[in-house]
Amino acid sequence: MLNDVDRRLLRNLQNDPAIPLAELAQRCQIRAATAARRLDRLGEQGILKGQRAVIDWAALGYAVEVSLRFTLDKTDPRAFDEFLAAARQIPEVVEVQTFLGRVDVRLSVIARDMGHYQSIYRRKILSLPHIAELEALMHVATIKTTEALPI
Repeated sequence: MLNDVDRRLLRNLQNDPAIPLAELAQRCQIRAATAARRLDRLGEQGILKGQRAVIDWAALGYAVEVSLRFTLDKTDPRAFDEFLAAARQIPEVVEVQTFLGRVDVRLSVIARDMGHYQSIYRRKILSLPHIAELEALMHVATIKTTEALPI
């Protein structure tokens, strides 16, 4: 699927997503036109999904992160769809994941402080539909986070 040149391109992009094309090509020991064609092909294949800015929430005043785990009341066949649609509407929900097992959904919620979180929790989270059980886990520290793959 991937050859050595593709791997070098992806490794360098993971390390420095803002690298200029000419420098990327030089690091990979290929011509810039070749690098551009290969990146286009990787995008067309769905391997390279794009580039994005990573913003430090704490630098913007968000000091609290909470992981909420939900078990839904699945007696209504629309439970998942209705819950997920409502959760997507909460701006402070920065991640939504679904699971197989005891936990159905996990939301990652950010807030400026505990008072702000309490307001989000009472006004928005508790009004989500089809909640059977809810567990809140307060985020203490991030030990490792990466989207880089071992290519």
